[in-house]
Amino acid sequence: MSPAPSPGRWLRWPDGETTPRFAYGADYNPEQWPREVWPEDVALMREAGVTVVSLAIFSWARIQPAEDTWDFGWLDEVMDLLHAGGIAVDLATATASPPPWLTARHPEILPVTASGETVWPGARQHWRPTSPVFREHALRLVDALARRYADHPALAAWHVNNELGCHNVYDYSDDAARAFRAWARARYGSLDALNHAWGTAFWSQRYTDWEQLLPPRLAASHPNPTQQLDFKRFSSDALLDHLRAERDVLRRLTPEVPVTTNFMVMGETRGMNYADWAAEVDFVANDHYVLPGPQALDELSFSANLTGHLAGGRPWFLMEHATSAVNWQPVNLAKEPGELARDSLLHVAHGADAVCFFQWRQSAAGAEKYHSAMVPHAGSDSEVFRSVVALGRQLAELAPLVGSGRHPARAAILFDWESWWASEQDSHPTSRLRYRQEALDWYSAFLALGVRADVIPVGAGLHGYDVVVAPVLHLVPGPLAKELTRYVEGGGHLVTTYFSGIVDENDHAWLGGYPGALRDLLGIRIEEFAPLPDGAAVALDDGTEAGLTGTLWSDRVELTDPTAEVLASYASGALAGRPAVTRRGTGAGSAAYVSTRLGVEGLTGVLARLLDAAGVTAELPEAARGRVELVVRADAEAAYWFLVNRTAEPVEVPDVAGDLLAGRRSGAAPDAPVRLDPRGVAVLRRPLG
Repeated sequence: MSPAPSPGRWLRWPDGETTPRFAYGADYNPEQWPREVWPEDVALMREAGVTVVSLAIFSWARIQPAEDTWDFGWLDEVMDLLHAGGIAVDLATATASPPPWLTARHPEILPVTASGETVWPGARQHWRPTSPVFREHALRLVDALARRYADHPALAAWHVNNELGCHNVYDYSDDAARAFRAWARARYGSLDALNHAWGTAFWSQRYTDWEQLLPPRLAASHPNPTQQLDFKRFSSDALLDHLRAERDVLRRLTPEVPVTTNFMVMGETRGMNYADWAAEVDFVANDHYVLPGPQALDELSFSANLTGHLAGGRPWFLMEHATSAVNWQPVNLAKEPGELARDSLLHVAHGADAVCFFQWRQSAAGAEKYHSAMVPHAGSDSEVFRSVVALGRQLAELAPLVGSGRHPARAAILFDWESWWASEQDSHPTSRLRYRQEALDWYSAFLALGVRADVIPVGAGLHGYDVVVAPVLHLVPGPLAKELTRYVEGGGHLVTTYFSGIVDENDHAWLGGYPGALRDLLGIRIEEFAPLPDGAAVALDDGTEAGLTGTLWSDRVELTDPTAEVLASYASGALAGRPAVTRRGTGAGSAAYVSTRLGVEGLTGVLARLLDAAGVTAELPEAARGRVELVVRADAEAAYWFLVNRTAEPVEVPDVAGDLLAGRRSGAAPDAPVRLDPRGVAVLRRPLG
């Protein structure tokens, strides 16, 4: 049995160093370069202020060139070289990409798609999370690494695998089928319980033997929806089980060294329920890459915000992001001046005490040779490297806030992986719904209003929040419905949206009318959904001259509580005159419902009205709202205000007192406005309160 998880343990700095510092660095892949480059790398790392590198991530084939052959000499040399240069090592277990000898000898470790195709070697992560053969070889490697480097003075942390599930989250092989049966048996206990949960009376799917269960492979029509949902749960759990297996070896052999793995809280990466994973590591780490589009910076902030709350408000590790362009988008754009630092510091604002990139030196060969790095193809005489050096200096100046946590906001957005999975399954009223996009739109509306909002996973607790927005909270078990009701009855203000409260944990519809589990709390009833075709829109009357426009979805809303108020009504189409946005007061609290997709602009006006009713106001001066994001960290002595310029123009923020740790004022007076350069960041130390 492994030691209990101990979230909160941070890097074990070399030589017992305790001076507060940011972890700053990158993935380092010295095996891609001649040995004579390595000393130059360390010299440049010292120039850049690098304090940590992640090592050996894709080194399995180099460390173990054959089943019974090991080559640690090169890795010993690199570890020693880094330690001599004062650079700590986050040492990977190297299990992310099996070597050719292993897949050639054991092709049964290769994943299988839903249609029965084998996923062959040639890229990375070509392994089944449930393969006992892969597990045996992977743990043998982990054991060898742990025994060899347990006492190495450079070892600061263990890095389990890499981006678990990035390319192999869903495997439909026979190994997966066996593991899925065991998982289902543990979850349900009996076939009767499983048949009830999966609704197998439909389409003659009733199971009479556990061996009849399969993953939702390619089928003639829509596979059983609860089977699909459970397979998503199982797939996340299977990867988590692999994480635990490697972690337990490391904890047994090196109990003093913290263990982590890099999450991928970003964009549409949805296969891993990181709310379940966070307690299994000593500190949370995340990889994030900017996704182009009008909400690019909003999405970065949203993801960093959520990561900070997965970490329980404790500092976390930004394991990977990009200095400039990536290589995997249709068009890969270089970052504009100031973006490298701004993007990095926005993660810091949301609680990261480590800022690292992929990778240290840009590869000369391979699939990621056009992915930017700290040292680009152009070398150290480049704008990218000069920006890297400048960021290193800036992080050193900000060392006083290392260890501080996130300062809670008064509002929150509730995020739920299971609602994400369930709401976007097939055979639904529309296939166009995007759970995370709706959540991001609400977050963008908060940013436009200059109001801080935390992004919290379901189960994190709602106490302390005046307003909680739960967009597309599709899957609502009975206990969650009761928690939301208690929150409102206790004085909280809940906001939810279309397609919320519809099903329970088994993906069974709550009967009696929509929104099911939330119907009584909201004081409304919907008999039938009214999704909108592509290109269609409905006008809403919200009492303003401009009105609102809804897309994607609409609902036939009826008020069941005469005290509920209508904040906006449909003004066009078949639903003209019916309620579109409602709010029902309950004691000191309220529950509001938005029945259509309003987009960022529409949500901003609705949210402003709901926040005003709840007494939640912006902390930023009006002149800066929408152009500047405010994020607050705090320790026992002070609050640290991060002012982040969201624009490509200079911005002045008036009426913000505090000692500047970074940035400058527009005049000499201590109360002069804070001046933010284009894409600039200022950090102020302010009294708590």
